[in-house]
Amino acid sequence: MNEYKQMMSDGFELNYCIIGKGKPVLVVGSSIYYPRLFSEQLYQHFQFIFMDHRGFVRPPRTLGREDYQLDQILTDIEKLRATLQLEDIVILGHSGHSFMALEYAKKYPDHVDKIVLLNSAPSNSMERQQGSQSCFEQEAEPERKAELHGNIALLQSDIEKDPERRFVHMCLRMGAMSFYDYQFDASDTWDGVYTNMEIIDYLWGEAFATLDITNGLNELNKPILLGLGKYDYLVAPTTLWDPIVAKYPAIQKVIFERSGHNPMLEEEQYFNEILTNFIKQ
Repeated sequence: MNEYKQMMSDGFELNYCIIGKGKPVLVVGSSIYYPRLFSEQLYQHFQFIFMDHRGFVRPPRTLGREDYQLDQILTDIEKLRATLQLEDIVILGHSGHSFMALEYAKKYPDHVDKIVLLNSAPSNSMERQQGSQSCFEQEAEPERKAELHGNIALLQSDIEKDPERRFVHMCLRMGAMSFYDYQFDASDTWDGVYTNMEIIDYLWGEAFATLDITNGLNELNKPILLGLGKYDYLVAPTTLWDPIVAKYPAIQKVIFERSGHNPMLEEEQYFNEILTNFIKQ
């Protein structure tokens, strides 16, 4: 059972938990969801700090857009780092949280040693999302497509029954696009995870859709591990990153050949090896 603590920030009660000892790895996202994805083996070598951002906690009041700007999220991350007196951290972001991790590193480079970006596209624009969907339709095997189409047919009913968990329903029903084993049931990983759809809709639909991640990348000068899954059709194709990787040699790109959106869970041992070597090198 993980031990949780709280940090107050502008009225938001942000939970975090600390697992393991060693060099600090700060994982932004959900403090409930993400510990379920990473291996106990990693906690023997590194200190993982899993923290909520505002999209995963109940709001303290009726919110305005100023309450969940990306810059506010970065300020929360920095507040936790300072509270815990962490230095030379590895900042890790998965999926859309990769944008948070990278932008944090740009804003607070003095406290960051290395950056890990997992299973993200360089952009979350509607054009990119449509391109990923087209890639799935062109490349996925018929059985995978049938599994997705059958699940998507049930999505609207899921949302109508439980609209506050729309983000979770979407993640689960799109499993054929996000797991190497396209019939994998990931529902246990989302158990008890609260989602604030007002905040998530803004971040994923607006902030990440218009963000140019190359801004400030030249000046960052930090090692970056970019981990991508071959079967991660949510952010496909992996070649989207090639122009950026070619321009910025600090980025080390790794493709997990038997993974979708969650290589830390799908290829645990190989992922552990890659992450450990990157942090220790």
